[in-house]
Amino acid sequence: KKEPVPTPKEEPAPAPAAEEPPAPEHPPATEQTTAPADEPAPVPTAEATPAAEEGPSAPPAEPQAPAPEPKPEKPKAEPPSSPLSLAVEEVSENSVTLTWKAPEQTGRSGLDGYVVEICKDGSTDWTAANKEPFLSTRYTIQDLGSGDKIHVRVKAVSASGASVPATLEQPVLIREILQLPRIRMPRHLRQTYVRRVGDALNMMIPFQGKPQPEVIWTKGDQPLDISRIKICNTEKDTIFYIREAQRSDSGKYELTVRINGVEDKATLDIRVIEPPGPPQNLKLVDVWGFNVALEWTPPMDNGNSEIKGYMVQKSDKKSGKWFTALERCTCTSCTISDLIIGNTYSFRVFAENACGLSEKAAVTSGVAHIKKTKTAYQAKKIPQRDMMEPPKFTQPLTDRTTTRGYSTHLFCCVRGFPQPKIIWMKNQMEIREDPKYIAMIEQGVCSLEIRKPSPFDGGIYTCKAVNPLGEASVDCKLDVK
Repeated sequence: KKEPVPTPKEEPAPAPAAEEPPAPEHPPATEQTTAPADEPAPVPTAEATPAAEEGPSAPPAEPQAPAPEPKPEKPKAEPPSSPLSLAVEEVSENSVTLTWKAPEQTGRSGLDGYVVEICKDGSTDWTAANKEPFLSTRYTIQDLGSGDKIHVRVKAVSASGASVPATLEQPVLIREILQLPRIRMPRHLRQTYVRRVGDALNMMIPFQGKPQPEVIWTKGDQPLDISRIKICNTEKDTIFYIREAQRSDSGKYELTVRINGVEDKATLDIRVIEPPGPPQNLKLVDVWGFNVALEWTPPMDNGNSEIKGYMVQKSDKKSGKWFTALERCTCTSCTISDLIIGNTYSFRVFAENACGLSEKAAVTSGVAHIKKTKTAYQAKKIPQRDMMEPPKFTQPLTDRTTTRGYSTHLFCCVRGFPQPKIIWMKNQMEIREDPKYIAMIEQGVCSLEIRKPSPFDGGIYTCKAVNPLGEASVDCKLDVK
């Protein structure tokens, strides 16, 4: 038994004789048939297995080469950013409904969905409320125990990984809310509420919610100064009261009404103002003729309100009274005109904001004396012009055809100096005082009216103009049918 063990060990060593064709040729020997019959079976299998392994091993080596190529891309892909505005929408005896907004960055691969996780108050074990990610931005966590306090957070998930979770600041008490908290901010408090220094601030802001909500006032994320601000809360409203407002009371106050982690917030913007300080560096820049130029700079203190303009006043030494020269001047410079010759003037400037004029004014250190300027008037010599001109017709007579019995007019224009004498003629015969004809001249326009003409009144009419320098005439033909 021990000998046949070494014999196969020795034979496989020279077993290059595994030339499979001769092996079957020597089976006549009985002793050899038993041993080699066992041997050739393992030998070819041993040879076949590496051949089979080598064959497939080469092709998988090729697909393994591209496998490491996507690896450098993985670090480039970033997970999405955190979901935004996580809030509690509704709480019941055994559930809580959450809402949120999609993250600003979802990454290249896009968003797979969200995972909601919960943790009981006092524990650090976070468990997922949903098995698979979902894309809705609203989710209701069911099967919670009444009276439990739970912490909630939401993660955004993509192929690149999960985001930093968005977590509720306060734990949620699982208890039914009969009416969600809501602040009903009055219309006049939705904008900046402006009051003067010393005024009382008394504002009532109603709200709703059942059971009784918790009311929290803060300013800059800090609790209010109770020594100055009085807060009085009832079931339906909260009262904010300051006896005498100061400028330090200005700012944004945040009101929070909360029930079991569900809350509503509102902001109250208060601005306490007072009159501004006086303008600075008032200068008398220039004086010329009846005019004065002034310049100044804005006040150091605007009274916590924008400067609307400046009031400029003047005062002459004779009366000593101040008179307003300009109101609501929006620039820091101006020109005062129409000053009286011989007077000496001082000037002052007030700043104005929504609270009114500054208590003090900036006054010019110097005065402006309006001197009388000497002017010599020299009359211009106008050369005499010879206006003499012989008559000349600028508009001739035109031929006319008229109907008997209907009055008609003949017109022409003439100029000349001295004014020429006008003579009307019919068929070279001067028309003298005849009631049928009315001759007129006005502003160089000559007219002849022929009243109810008959065929006998037709012919050649002539207008002749004569003055000492000469004469001129124009003709026309009149037909009466």
